[in-house]
Amino acid sequence: MVSAAAAAVLAVAAQAGAGNNLLFMSRLDRLKAFLTEDPTDSFVQFALASEYAKLGELDKAIGVFEQLRTSDPAYVGLYYHLGKYLEAADRTNEALTVYKDGIAMASKLSDLHARAELQSALLEAEMSDDL
Repeated sequence: MVSAAAAAVLAVAAQAGAGNNLLFMSRLDRLKAFLTEDPTDSFVQFALASEYAKLGELDKAIGVFEQLRTSDPAYVGLYYHLGKYLEAADRTNEALTVYKDGIAMASKLSDLHARAELQSALLEAEMSDDL
């Protein structure tokens, strides 16, 4: 008996022409299959956005991070990465807002490490925006 998650992965593999062999599926296809199985899985959403960024598809990465921000705003790790990808896409004003929102969320969650990283990113972005 195949689990629902495995069935979803195999379905994406078949669409990708990999048959039932998971070894031939790309990481991106596997993440998409996992997300199909559980669209609310914040970790998989984060991993998918990161994979898109790794592949140079910043617009897709930003889109997935923005979806994650809407569905799970307490997933505080997303703010730093979303901000950095927005900066890379020359959308600095949006990045500044994301950093500020992330600082507020990290403070609310008492996540001092994330708050410090976001404060540093905000300061760097503000300084580079002034140049």
